[in-house]
Amino acid sequence: MRVLSLLVSLALTAPLSAQAIEFSAPELARAATLQKQLLTLDSHLDTPANFHREGFNIEQRHDHNALSQVDLPRMQEGALDGGFWAIYTDQGDRSPAAHQHDRDAGLLRLMEIREMLAAHPDTFALALTAADAARIKAAGKRVVYISMENASPLVDDPTLLSFYHQAGLRLLSTVHFANNEFADSATDSKGPEWKGLRPAGKALVDEAVRLGIVIDQSHASDAVFDDLIQRMPVPFVLSHSSAKAIYNHPRNLDDVRLKQLAKAGGVIQVNAYGGYLIDTGKNEARTQAEEALMKRIGAGYDDLSMAQGLVLKEGLAEIDQRLPLRKATLDDFFAHFEHILAVVGPEHVGIGLDWDGGGGLADLQDVSDLPKITAWLLRQGYTEKQIAGIWGGNLLRVLQQAQDHAVAAPAVGRPS
Repeated sequence: MRVLSLLVSLALTAPLSAQAIEFSAPELARAATLQKQLLTLDSHLDTPANFHREGFNIEQRHDHNALSQVDLPRMQEGALDGGFWAIYTDQGDRSPAAHQHDRDAGLLRLMEIREMLAAHPDTFALALTAADAARIKAAGKRVVYISMENASPLVDDPTLLSFYHQAGLRLLSTVHFANNEFADSATDSKGPEWKGLRPAGKALVDEAVRLGIVIDQSHASDAVFDDLIQRMPVPFVLSHSSAKAIYNHPRNLDDVRLKQLAKAGGVIQVNAYGGYLIDTGKNEARTQAEEALMKRIGAGYDDLSMAQGLVLKEGLAEIDQRLPLRKATLDDFFAHFEHILAVVGPEHVGIGLDWDGGGGLADLQDVSDLPKITAWLLRQGYTEKQIAGIWGGNLLRVLQQAQDHAVAAPAVGRPS
C-alpha cells in the first residue's frame, strides 16, 4: 500500500550519526545566494495531494506536520522556484469500476491544481513551455508545470490525454507501484505482465510524443526503459529515481541503462525516498504498528486533515522509539548523486526529491533545506553553469526538445 510506504519515509526523527555531513554557515549562505539567482526546479512534487485537505493553505507554513514538506514560506526559504506538480492516482484493482474511479480521480486532481493557481495568481503561475519557467521567476512567482504519476486515469479513455495536454500536462509516467493496462511496474509483486510496454502503452507514448509531452520512466520496469530507448524519437526522463549500483532496488537504474539514457539525451532526476536509497529494515511489526496508528486516527491517508497530520507525526515518533528504522541521510543521497554524476556527467542529472510523496531525509526534511544540496555541489567543484543545469536546465532542455519535435513532426511528409 502507498500509505505504508509513505509512513516509512515520514518518520524522519532519528538522531544522525557522528559522521553525518555538515556544512558551515558561509557555505550555506553562498549556496542559498546562488540558488536564488538560478532557476531551481524539482521534477516531482506530490504536493497537490494536500490541496484538498482541510486546513491546508499553500501560502501558510505547515512544518512539524507529517503531511507537508512544501509550502510557499519554505519554498522561499529553500530558494525553490517550483517544478512539476503531480497528478497522482493510486493503482486500483483494474476492474471497470476502478478504471472509472481513476479517470475521475485524475480529473479532480487536475482541477485542484488549477484551482490553486486561480486562488493564488500573485504567487504561482502555470508554465506550459520550457521558456515559461524563467519568465515566471522573473515576475516573482513560483513555477507550476503539471505532471501525471501513473497513467491509470487514462485507461478508461486514452483520448483524454489531449484534454490533459490542453489543461497543462507536460510530463507523463505510464505506471506506479503495480502493473496497469499500459506497462509493467518495477515493483509489482506479481512480476512482469507485458514484458515492457503493452501495445496500448506504446500508443499512449506515441500520442504523448506527438503532443510534446515528456515521458517519465520512473516506477516503470527495466523492460519499459528498454522499449522507450528503442521507440522514443526524443529524450525521456526519470523524474525521481536513483542508482542501482549503490542500492540494488528495482526502482533504481543500473549503470548500463544510465549510459543509454545519457546517450539518448535523457536526464535522471535523483530522488530522496529513503526506501530507494538504503535498506531501512522495515519489518512486519513496524507495518502492523503503522496500520494500527492509522486505524486509531480514523481516516485513510488521502482523507487526513492537517490537524490529523500533527497527530500522525506524534504517533510515528512514538513508533520510532519502539520500532526504529534506519533513516536515510544526506550521506546516502549523495552516494547515489555522486555515482550518477560520475557515470553520466552533470548534463544528464537533475533533482526530483519526491516531496510530499515519501521523500525526505533525516537531515533534509523539507524544501527549506535545499541549499545543502547546492553547498555540496559547490564543495565538489561543479561550476555555476553545471549547477544551473542540475537544478532545472537539463530537464527544461528535454522539454524543449519534446516540444520542438511536436511542432516539426506534422510537417514531415507534407508536400512543399
